[in-house]
Amino acid sequence: MRDGMVPVEPFFAPPHPSQPNRLATGEEKDLHCRAAETGCLSIQPAGTRIMNTSVAVIGCGYWGRNLVRNFAATGALAAVSDSNDEVASRLAAEHGVPARDYAAVLADPAIVAVAIATPAESHARMVEDALLAGKHVFVEKPLALKVADAERLTRLADQRGRILMVGHLLQYHPAFLTLKSMCEKGDLGRIRYVYSNRLNLGKFRTEENILWSFAPHDISMILALLPDQLESVSAVGHCYLHKAVADVTTTHMTFASGQAAHIHVSWLHPFKEQRLVVIGDSAMAVFDDRLGWDSKLSIYPHQVKWKDNVPEPAQGECRPVPLDPAEPLKLECQSFVDCVAAGIQPRTDGAEGLRVLRVLDAAQRSMETGQTVSFVAPAEAPPRDYFVHPTAEVDTPAKVGAGTKIWHFSHVLQGSTIGTKCNIGQNVVIGPDAVVGNNCKIQNNVSVYTGVTLEDGVFCGPSMVFTNVVNPRAEIERKSEYRPTLVKRGATIGANATVVCGHTVGRYALIGAGAVVTRDVPDHALMVGNPARRLGWVCRCGIRLADGAWTETTCPSCGETYRRDTDRDFVSPVQPERAQ
Repeated sequence: MRDGMVPVEPFFAPPHPSQPNRLATGEEKDLHCRAAETGCLSIQPAGTRIMNTSVAVIGCGYWGRNLVRNFAATGALAAVSDSNDEVASRLAAEHGVPARDYAAVLADPAIVAVAIATPAESHARMVEDALLAGKHVFVEKPLALKVADAERLTRLADQRGRILMVGHLLQYHPAFLTLKSMCEKGDLGRIRYVYSNRLNLGKFRTEENILWSFAPHDISMILALLPDQLESVSAVGHCYLHKAVADVTTTHMTFASGQAAHIHVSWLHPFKEQRLVVIGDSAMAVFDDRLGWDSKLSIYPHQVKWKDNVPEPAQGECRPVPLDPAEPLKLECQSFVDCVAAGIQPRTDGAEGLRVLRVLDAAQRSMETGQTVSFVAPAEAPPRDYFVHPTAEVDTPAKVGAGTKIWHFSHVLQGSTIGTKCNIGQNVVIGPDAVVGNNCKIQNNVSVYTGVTLEDGVFCGPSMVFTNVVNPRAEIERKSEYRPTLVKRGATIGANATVVCGHTVGRYALIGAGAVVTRDVPDHALMVGNPARRLGWVCRCGIRLADGAWTETTCPSCGETYRRDTDRDFVSPVQPERAQ
């Protein structure tokens, strides 16, 4: 996952199983065909038809009254309900149905479905109550304000065998359905990207921002046109009328296929615009809902031609697409009635509503955090057989052996190799491209730079220093002048000692605290001072050997015997070390 991306769960939820209702023989074909035409999906084996589908509209405000009118036109309106008794009574009288409170609607077995058009914050609770009461549910967007609530509601609808449909109106618009069909048939070629503008002066809200008010319909359409796996969502928003409510937002979406989309919404705009643009590699399409039916959907046969490896536009003449005029809301309401009657899933079922809500939620979090939200499940990291403290960092690529422990605030840079069973203390930097053998112990505040190699069993005391350039300057880069340093097996370097680059510290040598090594160190040498000088010899076990001019001596601690070559000033064990 790229830096600055917030992970979320994988985007696409599995489809819900079909409802178990069965249609009466002889009526099945006609109803199934009409249901498919009005937007029902996943037609299932024949079942029992719900006769005289009856719907109560809950919420008779700005948008609810339109639902009342259209459900009445389908012949399915059975009741209305609103917190304002006067409004409910007036609409009820107008359409010849009773006005009832919500509890009475849920308790009435003759009412099989409800259409909810109440404020968004009430959706989750009211949908849940309706499903628990055994009702089929149509709910205006959004399905809920929280992804977890929407997930719970889709599961509940499935468990109860009830239709759950979300009011993503434009999925039922004849122009969009024609556009979607053209995309599926390849009339535009491969879709490259989609963008939408939904702009107006008002209607201003304080209970929700412009993203949640305007963008759900566009998200729904884009997800229908670009069905591949969503990869990421990022959004920016700006507040002008209220410090906590965004008036303008732009949302970007990327997909695994390489396709992309963006959505620009604003209720602080000088004119109204409702436009969806689809860019294909063979043609381009514009769905402009502000135009008349003869111009709502237009095809531009524009292409890009390549000449001498330079892209050039090849424009064609705009062509309007013939449409059969129809009110989208009426088609949406009829679709719900037909899906309930046929027991089949609608185009905008709970799963589709959940996908839209996940994008809304991701866009909101992106605006709040400034980070891109990823929908790609991170690959599972292979199990580690070494320990890295949460404050430490191990770059990729770097190799760390089994049993090694890397403690607080340490950093292993890329290209470095650390052997098995090492102990890397706090605030240690290793690399890039440094090598640390097995069973090494590096104490706090040590930097093992590029060019340093530690063989097995090396001990580096606290705050000791390796250099890699002899004459460093802050303003002069000397990476090409790095000199290698080799610390051989079993050597010990004491606290605050310095090893000047370009030298070798011999096997089992012991560098005293604070010493400054300016030349090669023989095996088993005991070095102290600045510059470091040999003070004596040490055993493999770390105990000092006898002083004086001996040619052979025995360690007083472990009993190992050593010979000394006085001509070469060299000490070695009589019995060579066995391979580890």
